[in-house]
Amino acid sequence: MNIQYQTEKTCAHLIDIQIDGDIVTGVCFTGGCSGNAQGVSALAKNRPVCEVVELLRGIDCGGKGTSCPDQLARALQKEAVGSIC
Repeated sequence: MNIQYQTEKTCAHLIDIQIDGDIVTGVCFTGGCSGNAQGVSALAKNRPVCEVVELLRGIDCGGKGTSCPDQLARALQKEAVGSIC
């Protein structure tokens, strides 16, 4: 499954997510801080979707009420969790 998610209130504006079964196999952020995006992507790779959501949901950046990691969790929750978790 491939998900393209338009983010809100973050420097990154798009997240491309690949899922195989219940495992996140790839994450690519467009825009935002390259180092942080690469770090979050590497940490999410090869983890179960539900685990990634649990780890990243609710992380805040600069008082915005969300962050790039939180947006990844929201994308997974919206598009994949219902059919996996």
